Amino acid sequence: MFQSALYTGIAVAVLAVQRRRAARAAGTDAGGLANLNRKIRHHEVPQDPEEQAAMRRLAAEQLGQMERAGKWLPYWLGAMGLVAVGMVALCSWVLWMRRRSLDRLRWMRQALRQE
Repeated sequence: MFQSALYTGIAVAVLAVQRRRAARAAGTDAGGLANLNRKIRHHEVPQDPEEQAAMRRLAAEQLGQMERAGKWLPYWLGAMGLVAVGMVALCSWVLWMRRRSLDRLRWMRQALRQE
């Protein structure tokens, strides 16, 4: 329970820092950032020149972040693929060990019945 609360707190703190950074880059507050993100989602172009400038800054910042992060995507996907292959290997090993143990125990039970 404590670990869940700790990890949740860390995730909330990271998200708060990211939102604060995005709001600072756009030159607006948290409410303005939410409004700009809503307009981006709904394809609404602001009419106010000041809001347009904030939208340009926000779009440029987010595009830059995504483009910078995009170069790491193949490595991330490769690592996740290795984790998946590792999990399959681990599961196969567990099943093999279980089958081996069952065979040994059944053999021993059979050997003890014969005596």
